[in-house]
Amino acid sequence: MVIDIKIDIVGGSIGGLSTAISLKEHDKSMNVVVHEKYKTIGYNPEGRRCGEAYRIQSLWKKWQPRKDIIYNQIKTLEGFLGEKRTVQSIEPGTYMILDRQAFIRQLADTAESLGVKTITADKVTSVHELDGDYIIDASGCPSTIKRELGMTRGMKGITYQQTLEDSNAYVAGTVKIFFIGISGFIWIFPRDPEKREINVGVGTVSGGDYNLKEVLEAFKKERDISGVVSHVTGGLVPLGMQRPLRFQNILFVGDAGVGAFPVNGEGIYRALISGDVAGACIACGHPEQYPGLIIRQFVKWDFVGKLWQRANQVLRGIGPRAVFFSIDNPMSAGMVKSLKAQV
Repeated sequence: MVIDIKIDIVGGSIGGLSTAISLKEHDKSMNVVVHEKYKTIGYNPEGRRCGEAYRIQSLWKKWQPRKDIIYNQIKTLEGFLGEKRTVQSIEPGTYMILDRQAFIRQLADTAESLGVKTITADKVTSVHELDGDYIIDASGCPSTIKRELGMTRGMKGITYQQTLEDSNAYVAGTVKIFFIGISGFIWIFPRDPEKREINVGVGTVSGGDYNLKEVLEAFKKERDISGVVSHVTGGLVPLGMQRPLRFQNILFVGDAGVGAFPVNGEGIYRALISGDVAGACIACGHPEQYPGLIIRQFVKWDFVGKLWQRANQVLRGIGPRAVFFSIDNPMSAGMVKSLKAQV
């Protein structure tokens, strides 16, 4: 007798779609349904809610974006700590700036070709609306289901980003990261070369009384950065794992579960991995193994990143000079190395 196992996935973005693909790749018989609150998958207000940077690790070539949705192949990473500048060369073909909306659509096309059902304009407001044997919460940050269940653990950051067209700060193939005195950093990512477009944004640990738009505008003025603002985004960013990763028959993936890397906020790679692992665990009949596998994958980077973030939260109370001192000492050298390894 064939047992029909249904999996409801809340959220049709990177984490949810990678879970759907993994489920079908491991067991074609599974009934997988993706519930997306917007009318379209990918091309919606949250499709560009990040810097759109993606670094492919050696074991994850399966997530290679199509060439037509890669805006920039990154060759150089420049980091700035006060007046100090470091430069790192990037292995060709491993780090890129994406058209993130198109990448999400690519994942959706793959999922649908495997038999995944996607339902758009379908906002899930309560876990009790779902009847799946398993539920995947890929609803982002803050998570729809975790809010309902009163699960608020996990460090959060906040970001503000502008996309500038015809910008004098556009440098093809180069990412720039500026550590700043509010326990955060500013980034400049080269986007569409035809428009000489950049994503320039600022991120910090939430809790500080900062107007991030003013911080970014002051930085642009100081650096004489010009361009036409064509898109604005931002909001909460989960820094590191947002536990629990599993509750009863619910697995949390992407921003709802593994979050972003605590130092640089990069989340695409983590979302893809969490979905792939969650799908494999459910398909193989061992969902209880999901938290342990994810923790082993990310605990080292999360520990180092969160230690730095928490230290700077304390120093921020002293003042910006204390924060700059903390990022200009031997311990911070380890942070820069970890940034280079993960960005």
